Amino acid sequence: MAGELKPLSLKRVGDGLQVQWSDGVTTVTPWRTLRKNCPCASCTEERAKPPDPFRVLSPQEVAAGAPQPVAMQPVGHYAYKITWNDGHDTGIYPVERLRQLGEEAK
Repeated sequence: MAGELKPLSLKRVGDGLQVQWSDGVTTVTPWRTLRKNCPCASCTEERAKPPDPFRVLSPQEVAAGAPQPVAMQPVGHYAYKITWNDGHDTGIYPVERLRQLGEEAK
């Protein structure tokens, strides 16, 4: 591909993030998919463990309900930081990962 892939616009559409890309492709990724694939160290470590069928949800997780972003900020020209309604805010999503998750959601 000639040139660097860039998001031209990001907006909330229904229960997901719509991104219009510089190569003409538009992706929509559900918030649940983005939250489940948070790239921060603690979430990556948690996903590497076997699932615990007896895991108790924290009060913040119960109160938050379905994952929703409360803020989304650019990090340089390469990523976006999403702050979630459950209080989690350490995930920085590189634009390549946003594109990959958007493609997988199709």
